[in-house]
Amino acid sequence: MSLRPLRLPFVSEAEARSISRTLEEPDWLLEQRLGAVGRVAELPAESNQLFTLYHDLRPVRFETIRTYSATGTAGDAAEVPLPAGASALLSIRGDTIAACVLGDEARRAGVFVGTFSEALRERPELLPAAIGSRETLPVDDAFAQVAGAVWATGLLIHVPAGVHLADPIVLRWEAGALGRGLVSRTLVTLGEGARARLLEEQVGSNGDPAGSSTEEQRLWWGTTELILGPGATLDVSGLQEFDTDTVAFVNRHAIVDTDAHLRWALASVGSLLHKSRIDNQLDGRGASVHQAEIAFGDAAQVFDLTSYTRHRGEDTTGDLLSKGVFSGRSRGYIKGLIEIQRSATGTDSFLGEFAMLLARKARSVTIPSLEIDQPNVRRASHASSVAPIDETQIFYLMSRGLDRESARKTIVLGFLEPVVARIPLTDVQDRLRALLDAKWPRVAAAAA
Repeated sequence: MSLRPLRLPFVSEAEARSISRTLEEPDWLLEQRLGAVGRVAELPAESNQLFTLYHDLRPVRFETIRTYSATGTAGDAAEVPLPAGASALLSIRGDTIAACVLGDEARRAGVFVGTFSEALRERPELLPAAIGSRETLPVDDAFAQVAGAVWATGLLIHVPAGVHLADPIVLRWEAGALGRGLVSRTLVTLGEGARARLLEEQVGSNGDPAGSSTEEQRLWWGTTELILGPGATLDVSGLQEFDTDTVAFVNRHAIVDTDAHLRWALASVGSLLHKSRIDNQLDGRGASVHQAEIAFGDAAQVFDLTSYTRHRGEDTTGDLLSKGVFSGRSRGYIKGLIEIQRSATGTDSFLGEFAMLLARKARSVTIPSLEIDQPNVRRASHASSVAPIDETQIFYLMSRGLDRESARKTIVLGFLEPVVARIPLTDVQDRLRALLDAKWPRVAAAAA
């Protein structure tokens, strides 16, 4: 079975050229856009034959959405106070950079946080060195190429070699107005031996991720592209709490060099449809990735979580865990592939995908897979399950004094806690726990 290419009203050569002119881009960036336009026209909507049965875009009304073609900056963006415990803040609200603030420590260390346009003007060497001659988006994924073709917001975060930032860089997104779409690219580069933490928040526009009207839709379509130099360490935490009038597409792609270490901790509770793909490319000897991702769906939400981890260097390590909890009529598709190439001797890689169903009409599939071209590995394994809550666990907690509903809630929140605990800011941890807790009355009603 093969799916047809995406046909989107806002992806065309004319649109790509128009955005490029508006942003006054150099020719090499325009050529990248045009190449992406061509790939969108040719690539199937899902290139992996294992996953084509679970491609579901029915909730999205692309024809009703107009995408932004440029991004402005608020006049007081540099005056917004830093969140407590953060080293930098970038906040984007629709087509406006609402805040762009760098802490004193980060500024003295030469950290850059800003738009692509600002980078080309103030630090012209950074962007061409990072993406001028290499692909930082998967060329086989049509959704990533859409962002590459018609992004209107480009952000660059650069941490120079040897710089250690103790406090996280906060990147906060708010989807645009109803009927509008925000398409973006975010590039994060770490020099040799650099260490940093990134917290990406995707927040709702009306503060209620479950109570929005879905008569009109918002679109958020973005990338996070990471380049880790030798010996670099990056922790990335993400919290997606969009309103349920929002459809979200996100590609995260990481290139990890020798002895560099990447850790993902990603949580998604909002949106009508959330489609995510993570690509981890372990190029250097001793490179590692540790990934934990959770989704909690209810009502008619759809979560599509896909990950690819490609081991290319020797003695690389991958530890990947995806968990979903689904209630009401929600659906969860959890898919992953570990690829061990011939050059990747000594690989140690594990992929786990687990889903918990809390209502009879909830649905989920888990599809972990391995592609191994090198027999000399330390470990290459996967595991998966889709099941309701274990009744023996409920019985145990009830025997310790909890009522049945409290026991179910305790088990579910404990199932998701490993990702919650990795969020770097305490107030964001607390907000995520509150979001998970707020879903429980609807979960209980659906179960009843």
